[in-house]
Amino acid sequence: MGTDIRASTVLAAHREDIELHTADGLTLVGELALPVSAEDGSTVRPPAATLVCLHPLPTHGGMMDSHVLRKASYRLPALADLAVLRFNTRGTTSERGTSQGSFDEGEGERWDVAAALEYVDFHDLPNPWLVGWSFGTELALRWGHDPIVAGAILLSPPLHRATDEDLDAWAEFGRPLIALVPEFDDYLRPAEAAQRFARVPQAEVVGVEGAKHLWVGEPYVRIVLDEIVKRVNPAAAPLPTSV
Repeated sequence: MGTDIRASTVLAAHREDIELHTADGLTLVGELALPVSAEDGSTVRPPAATLVCLHPLPTHGGMMDSHVLRKASYRLPALADLAVLRFNTRGTTSERGTSQGSFDEGEGERWDVAAALEYVDFHDLPNPWLVGWSFGTELALRWGHDPIVAGAILLSPPLHRATDEDLDAWAEFGRPLIALVPEFDDYLRPAEAAQRFARVPQAEVVGVEGAKHLWVGEPYVRIVLDEIVKRVNPAAAPLPTSV
């Protein structure tokens, strides 16, 4: 009989501290988690795809360790063969450290997104998907139009800094766009989200019953991770609830 996966569960992966270097001269701190072989737990296996995580608003506590992104890095290398890259945008602090620079309302952060994608490209990490949460969704929509990007998954998109023009640009970009919208979100709820995202033909809005902006509670974390894996590596879905 397996052991239940709980909020604190950390599964096997190769985890390494990384640094990203932006075109405007900053060093950002981050972590890359890669799948390992089940046999010895140390041999790195080629990932099926890569998640580039863009965290919530740092002025409201958002960072690379924000819980859904941290749990993705703890579970998805083992459960779904995914590489998970997390990093602190400019001026953001977590246990990993503080990235250089200062918060720039989503403007200078364009270079942070570019640095992460450059790292992915240089290290031949396959099939990169952007996973943005709240403020991170704005960065994905505004600055994620890179040819290597396979698509984007948006968690609790506020569509505050990201405008209709950004949605139109993503429509032209043509890559898949999935928005997971909590029923009780503080900023944008499913019905309005469906209207706003209608201008992106390839967008899919998934309303999540009972959820709130911060996805607190293991049932909602599991829904988010399942929806990510369903798009990025369908062969691994649905995720097991025990190991």
